[in-house]
Amino acid sequence: MKTTVLLIRHGETEWNTLGKFQGCTDIALSDEGIKQAELLKNKLKGDFDYIYASPLSRAFDTANILASGIDKEVIIAPEIREINFGEWEGLTIHEIAEKYPEVFKAWRIDKTESYICGGDSSIHNAADRARKCILNIVSNHKGKKITIVAHGGIIKAGLIGVFGWDMTMYHKMALGNTCINTLTFDENLKPVLVGLNDTNHLNYETKTV
Repeated sequence: MKTTVLLIRHGETEWNTLGKFQGCTDIALSDEGIKQAELLKNKLKGDFDYIYASPLSRAFDTANILASGIDKEVIIAPEIREINFGEWEGLTIHEIAEKYPEVFKAWRIDKTESYICGGDSSIHNAADRARKCILNIVSNHKGKKITIVAHGGIIKAGLIGVFGWDMTMYHKMALGNTCINTLTFDENLKPVLVGLNDTNHLNYETKTV
């Protein structure tokens, strides 16, 4: 009995376009982000049994667009909220590197903890939180297809946790807005990564002639 999970990043925000770390700061979807979510909705066509979302508005609103018109209620999963980056939130990666050089360097190269200036304290802690949330959702819906709408950082952390990768994998993945990351789990919750960073739906408009 296979369970399928679609880990989906929220649509674009103004801070995304500015390259700012959002973390737990609650930034709304931009007009472009809403458009991206609509394109993703057209691709998925409601082909899932359950839909979960982070409580932050950019993820929750994306999920509600995906669920609109198909009589599926979005379930809030507080533990899949974005990583709390604390003092780094609102800064670009270049600003963080300049203002917090030692912690930034350790965050990039530390394989076991990857400490950050925030409430989650480390990528390791965020990975553990996300792993537990994902596996709990899978355990509750075995054999089903589940959509989880979250954030780029916590999705990367979740993949690290689920697959037992080292923390530097966080910096080796690029996840675009509204990307689909597909995993399957067997009855023993053994995971398989089927797809990563699928954003083909964003090209739909340019494919029409």
